[in-house]
Amino acid sequence: MFVHNKRLQYTVRVSESNPGLANLMLEQFGGPQGELAAACRYFTQALGEDDPGRKDMLLDIATEELSHLEIIGTIVAMLNKGAKGRLAEGNEAEAELYRSITGAGNDSHVTQVLYGGGPPLVNSAGVPWSAAYIDTIGEPTADLRSNIAAEARAKIVYERLINVTDDPGIKDALGFLMTREAAHLKSFEKALYAISPNFPPGKMPVDPAYATKYFNMSQGDGDMRGSWNSDENFDYVTDGDQEVPADDDDGLPTVALSENDKSTLDAMALRTQSDPKVNPVTGVELGEEDGAALDKGV
Repeated sequence: MFVHNKRLQYTVRVSESNPGLANLMLEQFGGPQGELAAACRYFTQALGEDDPGRKDMLLDIATEELSHLEIIGTIVAMLNKGAKGRLAEGNEAEAELYRSITGAGNDSHVTQVLYGGGPPLVNSAGVPWSAAYIDTIGEPTADLRSNIAAEARAKIVYERLINVTDDPGIKDALGFLMTREAAHLKSFEKALYAISPNFPPGKMPVDPAYATKYFNMSQGDGDMRGSWNSDENFDYVTDGDQEVPADDDDGLPTVALSENDKSTLDAMALRTQSDPKVNPVTGVELGEEDGAALDKGV
């Protein structure tokens, strides 16, 4: 059960109307790294969670993300206030009105015309929000890692939004939202390491023959060694003959077929086989000859 408090979690003060900036802010309203995606991701994870501690944490953070959705949506609406009135009342010349809502050089005019200056559930390019943004798989050790990455991506988007505005009130509110992403990231990481063991994800053990091999599959200038492929942590395989196939077999695929399927497949292969001895004239070559004749004036 949800109860709404009409006060924002963080006070928003916008200095002036700016439809272009409002359009950029939509990335965190209806975009893949935005607040609605985060709220839905954590809320659905919480509903399926059996651990009481993780369930409580996920519900807390999911609910807070809804409050962040309210903050960013309010910023969008406030940045659009001036243009919303002008567009609705038509009290400016058409060309001047168009310039006023496209001054930032982006697609703000699209969201203005379609949504009247309100905060639509689209990203800054106008792409509608999608449940495909929710990448939950139902395994806590995998989902918590995904949540950590999601919070990191959201923090980076907020940093970029802060960098494109000089409005002190918006910078302040975005700084709060950015900081909360980092706090959530920390909670998720703590929850991950409260599960022991937590790697590899899932229950089934991995094959030890391949679990610590590192295949140097891209060789040449730029090859580097570090902890990610060091001899201390991995069996570093760089010889091509060692790399393929990894299972020490011949690497050739096989399938067991019934005699009937095998004879049918052989008949098809015989019917469609290529003749390596022929050199047919193709339409491309005929076109090249016609072009050459035209060039010569023939």
